[in-house]
Amino acid sequence: MRISAVALLLVLSIASMGYSQNSKLFSEATEFYNKGEYSKAIENYEQIIANGQHSAELYFNLGNCHYKLNAIGPSIYYYEKALLLKPGDGEILSNLKYAQNMRLDAVEEMPRSVLTKLYDSLVNALSHDQWAYLAIILMMLFVLFYLAYYFLRPAGKKRMAFITSILALFLGLTATVMAYLQYQAVKNDNPAIVFSKEVRITSEPNTNSEAVFILHEGTKVSILDGLDDWRKIRIADGQTGWLKIENIKPLKDF
Repeated sequence: MRISAVALLLVLSIASMGYSQNSKLFSEATEFYNKGEYSKAIENYEQIIANGQHSAELYFNLGNCHYKLNAIGPSIYYYEKALLLKPGDGEILSNLKYAQNMRLDAVEEMPRSVLTKLYDSLVNALSHDQWAYLAIILMMLFVLFYLAYYFLRPAGKKRMAFITSILALFLGLTATVMAYLQYQAVKNDNPAIVFSKEVRITSEPNTNSEAVFILHEGTKVSILDGLDDWRKIRIADGQTGWLKIENIKPLKDF
């Protein structure tokens, strides 16, 4: 027991020291930013990431620093990472829009049907964890109301309990399906940001293949496949092609 207590105390001490160090680095970075020393602020923020800490605020501040330095790719990259951790945040979306206006590529999204929009809005209404928790709650309600149906005597109450239990079961199964679909959507979504000033997108994964289009720094792509150091990507308008992995930086590399 004494060894366990000492080990726990050691872990807590190390964690406390790490938190204290990161807090100091963050405060110093804020001071550097306010003084216009954006490169120094970036160094501090990157050190915090190297220490294993990730947050929407941290990536948002990194995006701001790179934006001030007119670094298109990195600024969009960090704003997008901040959005992954804090979806729908108005301030992040606003700054991301400013950074995107600096891009050379203006890629229009493929038009989507009403059914596709409805499906996406429904599946993405909750995260897969939230859908799963909802499914568990509904299944528990199903069990409770089914037990109530079994033990209640009045016919009217039995009927109401039975109908409610069946409804809870149906909604619970629906939430389970939604959790799976949302999980698959997140799993298959592999976004990245172009970091090269300009890159040729080829029809095949080799340098001798013809270029099908050109992309510039800051453009968002989706990684579809890979072969050695090549990646097959798709852009928002549906066009696909291949590029070297060194030209892009995946967003989900936490």
